[in-house]
Amino acid sequence: MAREDVATTTRSKIDPAKEMEKMMITTRAGGAYIPPHRLRQMQQQVTDKSSDQYQRITWEALKKSINGLINKINIANIKMIVPELFGENLVRGRGLFCRSLMRAQSASIRFTPVYAAVAAVINTKVPDVGALLLARLVVQFRRAFRRNDKTVCLAVCTFIAHLTNQLVVHEILSLQVLALLLQNPTDDSVEIAVGFMREVGAHLANVSPKPNNAIFETFRSILHEGKIDKRTQYMIEVLFQVRKDKFKDNQPVVEELDLVEEEDQITHYIGLDDDDLDVEERLNVFKFDPDYEENEERYAELKNEILGEGSDDESDESDESGSEEDSEEDSEDEEEKRMEIQDKTNADIIELRRKIYLTVMSSVDYEECCHKLMKLNIQEGQEIELCNMIIECCSQERTFLKYYGLMAERFCKMNRVWGENFILAFNEVYETVHRYETNRLRNIAKLFAHLFFTDSIAWTCLSIVRLTEEDTTSASRIFVKILFTEVSEFLGLKKLKERIEDPFMAEYFQGMFPKDNPKNTRFAINYWTSIGLGALTEDLREWLRTAPQQIMRKRRADGDSSSDSSDSSSDSDSDSSSGSDSDSDSSSGSSSGSSSGSDSESDSGSSSSGSSYYDRRKRRRR
Repeated sequence: MAREDVATTTRSKIDPAKEMEKMMITTRAGGAYIPPHRLRQMQQQVTDKSSDQYQRITWEALKKSINGLINKINIANIKMIVPELFGENLVRGRGLFCRSLMRAQSASIRFTPVYAAVAAVINTKVPDVGALLLARLVVQFRRAFRRNDKTVCLAVCTFIAHLTNQLVVHEILSLQVLALLLQNPTDDSVEIAVGFMREVGAHLANVSPKPNNAIFETFRSILHEGKIDKRTQYMIEVLFQVRKDKFKDNQPVVEELDLVEEEDQITHYIGLDDDDLDVEERLNVFKFDPDYEENEERYAELKNEILGEGSDDESDESDESGSEEDSEEDSEDEEEKRMEIQDKTNADIIELRRKIYLTVMSSVDYEECCHKLMKLNIQEGQEIELCNMIIECCSQERTFLKYYGLMAERFCKMNRVWGENFILAFNEVYETVHRYETNRLRNIAKLFAHLFFTDSIAWTCLSIVRLTEEDTTSASRIFVKILFTEVSEFLGLKKLKERIEDPFMAEYFQGMFPKDNPKNTRFAINYWTSIGLGALTEDLREWLRTAPQQIMRKRRADGDSSSDSSDSSSDSDSDSSSGSDSDSDSSSGSSSGSSSGSDSESDSGSSSSGSSYYDRRKRRRR
């Protein structure tokens, strides 16, 4: 009993303020971890807001609160987290906010658009926070570039790109970063520049088209020089394909993160070579503020102005809270009944793909495989997954196996739905053919060639192929070459030519045999000839031979149509001269009658003039 009394008396004599002061003196940065209940107890005991102890406690609480809010932010809850961030003193903790945001972004780069959207919203109300964040990012990029730190450079460039998309910083900073990266191109610098351009390219194409074109020309010259690695060259080719697709997979700002109106945004003009950038490292650590209470009151007024809080709103909320609680209790049961669980993790699709893969790999022949696959519970709308898995398994083989072609043929001829899905798969493969390696590309081309020469899928899907210099890449040309070479081997060149020249299919083959421009026609003729199928281009060659004449006929037709109006005005004059024209016509008729006996007589004038010419030449020689 005596020991318990001593323990209770020692606990009651503990002074939190003195303990905090002792920890500040004996430890670094104000002490180690303090449990939350102990921290609340200290805050209750320390009532003097002007004291150093109270300000330090509130500083630690501010740091933890900002870190916690930033770490749990995502697209779904960003609209709820931003008001909570404004509830914290961002003027006092702007250094903590910028440091926490940069750390979170470097740890998870795929969430960079979310962090950029948060920075854009905060920047509209507290522009000092946006300026400090940009200054620290620019200084960090300089330091990482001098140290050749590729990881840090990639993270910082991604952040700057999305801040540029959100109009937090002017595009001049992005252009300076790209110019620096491509000034002395290396594999790492070009890789960072390609990644940076994929994020910010759509925005630059809209606001600065001329500098954007100059940067792509620099990429083109680097690619043609061939001094960089093959992997980096392939990345540049992919970038050009992304540009050709108008950055459809790399939009500047997604709809869920477009939270700030363009006229409300405050854009900072910061350059990469600015010497007056102050990162304000002192804001990352605690510092005693003699005007603490006054500054807190100022931020409270700013917070009320931003969030629209006031006494009237609070009173209305308190009056309505009782009625809302009653209505919520009544509607809880109905909401639970209506609630339906929706699995958006695609777990069922992943499981279906796994079953299809195991079935394809474990079957002895294609008939057994098709029989097992038809027993799978494939829901409506999931047929495309089976087609994609067959194509994917075929592409992974070292060489093409007829097993996959027979399997795909069986499904296409079994039901029309499978054929339509294989056509969709063909369109998708051709649009993304530049992403495949050569071996995978060859296997996929032979698989679809099998489907074409067995008439398993309609040849009308070849309308997506357009053989021009602008619309093709090296990968697509290789794909078409392997496809038609394989088809010609099985059908024969004669049957293939008959199929191509079918008048009912001509409109679907216009892209492969273009007649819109002589330049495109020459390209197509040279391409088909180079792959050994020049016999398919006889119609193209004939059109190219007569193309100038057709163009002249069109021009004459246009000229005749324009002169019709002038001819109608001169009809009255032609009537007066019709008598003389009839006389001349009669005389010409008689002369033509006399000369219609034989062709030799009609050409006598020209032959006599030709003989006199040769007689003169003989006299000169003598």
